[in-house]
Amino acid sequence: MIKFWYAIHSHPQKEDALYRQATASGIETYYPYIPANPVNPRARKIKAYFPGYMFVRVDLEAVGLTTFQYMPNATGLVSFGGEPAIVPDSLIRAIQKRVDEITMQGGEVFLNLKPGETVVIQSGPFAQYQAIFDERIPGTARVRVLLKMLNDRNLPLELGEDQIDKK
Repeated sequence: MIKFWYAIHSHPQKEDALYRQATASGIETYYPYIPANPVNPRARKIKAYFPGYMFVRVDLEAVGLTTFQYMPNATGLVSFGGEPAIVPDSLIRAIQKRVDEITMQGGEVFLNLKPGETVVIQSGPFAQYQAIFDERIPGTARVRVLLKMLNDRNLPLELGEDQIDKK
């Protein structure tokens, strides 16, 4: 009985329900989520670190692939060439470490930035230039900003979240 980690794909916004379903079925799961600071006090206080995905640790030969294909709120295991992709234990530990770091900080650093706000790039080839915050890139510590060029075009740049500051 050898257990491996696999990524399972959920229906949109159904990660919580899938987690509960898998756990109730006795399946070892890891659902990485981080604290959210929503504007609406009735909104969810957590959000999936990988929207639409979570991890299950099973002996696939014993449980069977169809278990995950027909599980409520799931669309099946992430597969390549028809074979479910094994997620290395080291990657799961790295994800757990990063999620713990974000949680210790009280959530994502740039949740208070809204698209359209002006930021200053702090490092790299565009240091000291002003840009417009566009969005956080889900599942990473990166953001997308728009740098205004001389021809009035906006150049999208992906930067580390530590490379920008709110103006």
